[in-house]
Amino acid sequence: MWVQELHFDMLMLRVNSNGLHQPPVFIRAEHRVLNMAVWIQAQQLQGDALHQMQSLYGQHFPIEVRHYLSQWIEGQLWDSIDLENQQEEFKAKRMLDALIQELQKKAEHQMGEDGFLLRIKLGHYATQLKSTYDRCPLELVRCIKHILYTEQRLVREATNSSSPGGGMLDSMSQKYQQINQAFEELRVMTQDTENDLHKLQHNQEYFIIQYQESLRIQAQLSSLSTLPPADRLLREPALQSKKATVEAWLTREANTLQKYRLDLAEKHQKTLQLLRKQQTIILDDELIQWKRRQQLAGNGGPPEGGLDVLQSWCEKLAEMIWQNRQQIRRAEHLRQQLPIPGPIEELLTELNSTITDIISALVTSTFIIEKQPPQVLKTQTKFAATVRLLVGGKLNVHMNPPQVKATIISEQQAKALLRNENTRNDSSGEILNNNCVMEYHQTTGTLSAHFRNMSLKRIKRSDRRGAESVTEEKFTILFESQFSVGGNELVFQVKTLSLPVVVIVHGSQDNNATATVLWDNAFAEPGRVPFIVPDKVLWPQLCEALNMKYKAEVQSSRGLSEENLVFLAQKAFSSSSVNPEEYRNMTMSWSQFNRESLPGRNFTFWQWFDGVMELMKKHLKPHWNDGAILGFVNKQQAQDMLMSKPNGTFLLRFSDSEIGGITIAWVAENPNKPGERMVWNLMPYTTKDFSIRSLADRISDLNHLLFLYPDRPKDEVFSKYYTPPLSKAVDGYVKPQIKQVVPEFTTANQDPSGGNPTYMDHAASPSVSHPHSYGIYPPMSDSILDADGEFDLEDTMDVARHVEELLRRPMENQWSGQQS
Repeated sequence: MWVQELHFDMLMLRVNSNGLHQPPVFIRAEHRVLNMAVWIQAQQLQGDALHQMQSLYGQHFPIEVRHYLSQWIEGQLWDSIDLENQQEEFKAKRMLDALIQELQKKAEHQMGEDGFLLRIKLGHYATQLKSTYDRCPLELVRCIKHILYTEQRLVREATNSSSPGGGMLDSMSQKYQQINQAFEELRVMTQDTENDLHKLQHNQEYFIIQYQESLRIQAQLSSLSTLPPADRLLREPALQSKKATVEAWLTREANTLQKYRLDLAEKHQKTLQLLRKQQTIILDDELIQWKRRQQLAGNGGPPEGGLDVLQSWCEKLAEMIWQNRQQIRRAEHLRQQLPIPGPIEELLTELNSTITDIISALVTSTFIIEKQPPQVLKTQTKFAATVRLLVGGKLNVHMNPPQVKATIISEQQAKALLRNENTRNDSSGEILNNNCVMEYHQTTGTLSAHFRNMSLKRIKRSDRRGAESVTEEKFTILFESQFSVGGNELVFQVKTLSLPVVVIVHGSQDNNATATVLWDNAFAEPGRVPFIVPDKVLWPQLCEALNMKYKAEVQSSRGLSEENLVFLAQKAFSSSSVNPEEYRNMTMSWSQFNRESLPGRNFTFWQWFDGVMELMKKHLKPHWNDGAILGFVNKQQAQDMLMSKPNGTFLLRFSDSEIGGITIAWVAENPNKPGERMVWNLMPYTTKDFSIRSLADRISDLNHLLFLYPDRPKDEVFSKYYTPPLSKAVDGYVKPQIKQVVPEFTTANQDPSGGNPTYMDHAASPSVSHPHSYGIYPPMSDSILDADGEFDLEDTMDVARHVEELLRRPMENQWSGQQS
């Protein structure tokens, strides 16, 4: 194989990528071929594909283990183990133990004469695998994941190439097929020039022999002068004739050699054109798309997918480029051995320059960040990142493992770097543990550096512009390395930039920093100057980003509906229109998104939306997935919806006035106007409230809530989330309970035991406040709901503080005469 023949005489790579963390597209493609077990299909591979499959196995993982445990291996959740997380080692160890156990079990069931030998062999493999991976079980997982992924790719490629016609291939399959066809064409062209080079070398060697013959004849002619005239006249004509014949042949052959050289150079030109085109497709299309998916994954988009397919393409490119480079160098060596006047010298110089540019572009583009550092980066907090060299294995860089250094730089420093200006090794902060040696994983053929314990010790900020806050200032982590190949023949300095990061020093800044990152990830364009983003975007574009983020944060397949997005548009643009078409061509600026407060509020649009996500993520995810929370409904819409329903019908909507608040609206009688109904709004609940008592239990407490809009009995929706009843008193102690009531509806909410209900500060009335006396708590004179059913945070009582105060009161004041 080329990688074996290459030894140390290879070249290296460098990358300067200014942006974007395996492609669901690849994963989806691979799943299309899994109609039957992968191993069954892998055994049907032929030719080079079969050879590639067989080369996956060896002492590190015997092919017999794959064969006899194929069903078990393909049934395990290998992808659930994060190879970059050392805490996953225990899970990997269990996988190793289970595999060894399965192997031993398979060995024990082998019967008969042939079974005896197989039993010994499988038992030996079990011992061998335990010895190899017991101290590094994550390497076993890495090995098996690589094997399965490669087999799936080979099967998919074989399936695509044998499919009848393009009509049955989707666009991804067609793209794969085109790339593979181009590689086959390159292989044929490279083999053709190799054959021509052998022919040229053979002809040139014969030419040199004949040239030596002409020199010998010339020497004989010269020696005739020492002979007597008669002898010279006798021998000279034959020698002159022979000399003329040889010289005529040399003249013709010199022209032929020159033509061969020119033809070979022209063929190399065509090969390099196709190589450059193929490389452009892979690096400027496929790799850039992977980086874009990586960037969107930072906003909650689908995982970017694995790099195995891209690495295999890049390695094929490296192999083809290297083979052609070696051919061009051999052609240059032949020209130096036998200089023949003509344009070939200039052509070979041009070819050398072109092939060096191509390999440089490949190397500089395949030094990438496989796992991005966190984009909201808190000082004094540990973080990780992984850098990978996609062609490192082919170039044998691991024979002298390079070291990678990480530095944090500002947006201005990143711009200067990409302009190739001398930045004098400037940095904008100090990162601890910022040096790491690249490691080669033989089982997967990957060369990568895993930064596991970096920490940003300090940050140096620049002068901010206008209204820009510290959470709008962008930095980036610069990863750089240097290595040489071919005995310092080629030296590469490689650099790559992480996605933009926002540095914070306190958790309270996380909300606004996340907004900066969301906007950048969603709307950055490929090839931009760091880190320019549009100041305003179309509303549908922002909706797509918000929906992606919402589903990821809430971890739900139920995203934002068109009605939800209309509600958000109304809030964002202070509009009352319910027609989604009216918002199609509207734009939202960054200032509207997270600089300017919403009308009449002290928070921005993003801060409100982020508060909703935080509440849902922490406490209400199952209820959102059940469809129990309408959420994005304003007060007037809730009233219109409920007034057409029976008393006791309620819905859950997000508070307009409070960040991360959710309120219950329900329809009931108006106590001040008999026979008239009205919609009540409960004071909003927040994360603090649900950390004391869950939403389901609160709804259970309120017996006047009967039907979840439109008509679902509340127990049918929420009962599976109710907290089980407390057990009876033990050792004479009574366990207290926390329940909530709405004062105006306490008759309907009496405790079944007849005792007075415990009440928290979430009582409700839109317009009435009556003094109530309860057995446990003193009377409260403040109304819980204002006339509109909305509350300012300043006018509400902190639940946790209230409960703590109650628990601190002397027992005798609460339980007159009762002894503990």
